[in-house]
Amino acid sequence: MKTNENRTPATAPAKSPKKAEALSVREGESPWTPVELEELRGELEADVVHLKEEIRDAELEIVGLLRDGGDGAGNDQADVGSTTLERDHEMSLANNARDMLDQIERALARIDDGTYGICESCGKAIGKGRLQAFPRATLCVSCKEREERR
Repeated sequence: MKTNENRTPATAPAKSPKKAEALSVREGESPWTPVELEELRGELEADVVHLKEEIRDAELEIVGLLRDGGDGAGNDQADVGSTTLERDHEMSLANNARDMLDQIERALARIDDGTYGICESCGKAIGKGRLQAFPRATLCVSCKEREERR
């Protein structure tokens, strides 16, 4: 099971990010402003804190379920099955939260290195509107649609 102890905190002071105006936007969109970028960063950093708490809680719940599952001398099959289902559910929640955390940390790193807003597939601008709606996006709409059809 992965732990989050070795992660670089996203709330640490950022490297000097590129100017907000230098971040890629689609034709016809206004450039990023420093205020918009700081607002976006704040949302992402708040999500990091929330997800780390969620992961910690899920890991504690899993540990409890594993510990209690070993006491099974008096448990019937339904109890064991219920515990197994609950444990699998908690593990799935923790893994999904870890994936989202990785995506957010990657978005923060892209903001810092000035590549935020550039599609990782075609190299074109993702679009400011898409990023404001889904800040973890790494693909433009057309590349994402193409990926989902596969």
